[in-house]
Amino acid sequence: MEKKKIGITETVLRDAHQCLMATRMRLEDMLPILSTLDAIGFDSVECWGGATFDACVRFLGEDPWERLRAIKKSMPNTPLQMLLRGQNILGYRHYADDVVEKFVELSAANGIDIFRIFDALNDVRNLQTSLKAVKKAGKEAQLVLAYTISDVHTIDYYVRLAQTMEGMGADSICIKDMAGILTPAHGYELVSRLKEAIHLPVIVHTHSTSGVSYMTYESAVRAGADRIDTAISPFSEGTSQPATESIVIALKEEGYEIPLDMDSLQEAANHFRKIKDKYLDDGLLNPKMLTPDPRALIYQVPGGMLSNMTSQLQQANALDRYEDVLTEVPKVRAELGFPPLVTPLSQMVGTQATMNVITGERYKVVSNEIKSYLAGEYGKSPVEIDEDFRRSIIGDTKVISDRPADHLSSEFTSLQEEIGSLAKNEEDVLIYALFPEVGKEFLENRAKKNDELVKVSGYL
Repeated sequence: MEKKKIGITETVLRDAHQCLMATRMRLEDMLPILSTLDAIGFDSVECWGGATFDACVRFLGEDPWERLRAIKKSMPNTPLQMLLRGQNILGYRHYADDVVEKFVELSAANGIDIFRIFDALNDVRNLQTSLKAVKKAGKEAQLVLAYTISDVHTIDYYVRLAQTMEGMGADSICIKDMAGILTPAHGYELVSRLKEAIHLPVIVHTHSTSGVSYMTYESAVRAGADRIDTAISPFSEGTSQPATESIVIALKEEGYEIPLDMDSLQEAANHFRKIKDKYLDDGLLNPKMLTPDPRALIYQVPGGMLSNMTSQLQQANALDRYEDVLTEVPKVRAELGFPPLVTPLSQMVGTQATMNVITGERYKVVSNEIKSYLAGEYGKSPVEIDEDFRRSIIGDTKVISDRPADHLSSEFTSLQEEIGSLAKNEEDVLIYALFPEVGKEFLENRAKKNDELVKVSGYL
């Protein structure tokens, strides 16, 4: 009997450090080991998207496009993967179709082979433009089932959603369990049903947040999953993914074919052990994020959201209110119509819960993003929102019910004109488009450095 091959997507260059230390890993810590990662034989390496773009520009002073090109140059043999937030791209609002199309075009040109595309509300209308753009670029379009639990989010719901995505032209389907709440039994049932209902590869992404992830992966693989996401051991566990080496060894013993070079894998793990120690010493990696917390099964809070909430509470000198915020999160989520807690909704819900607790009065302070969400600008909520609650926050603001991007005019050209000569190319325009304030500051700082280099070289 032929062994079933299980593909592995390695997350150490993106989701692993996003969840454990708020996406602060620098390119300089990746570059020395990239050729080794390339030799391991992963089905893909997730290295871009999610919060990496924001963190590069906002905190690290790195050009995210340069990071992608550098990774591609060092890893020519392994498909590079990114996480794309559909019409949100990598920002926190919806962008006009022309900006989405340009972003996908340039991401593909700079090295992305697989686009994992999701919408925080599972509103497929918000996936249409990016899906078409990925197909036009000739790359793999992997559409996402953003997994959560509510009376609406049943197995039947996800099966119907996957069938819709297959009909839209998806190349593969990913079950994205960002909070680590997909239990082994539900994972087995969901994957089994999907394999019966659709004819596409099924990828499972989970986190170790709640402590059940290894069992969930084993059940998902038995049910027919084609690929799973793991993180090389030093950056695994806790709010990250299960450890790559452990998963590979266990599944190989069960008779599955996973053709990875274990010697290269060990070499990469040794490199990242040193990097982990560095970030622990710097205080960027909070040891609290490394411990599983079964309460995730109750609160359904994903790893990246936990690290962000911890950071917000630290800045407010209110870390002692951590448990209160955790308790507040499911209340806010219910009032907002049970959105899956994935970016940007996870940050929006987490920030609102934090503000509710810190101010001592629920919804005394409400972000503009929450107001926009309640006005329908992010798409349709999974569950109808109580109208009295909605009006208590947005008053008489009109609520839209069609595809949000249909209300947006083309904007790439105007953004290009706004940023002017600071943008040296279209990639720079997108840095500004996604993060206007910090993006402009980043481009200004880069221009100053270049001017200083010119002056110095001219003087010499």
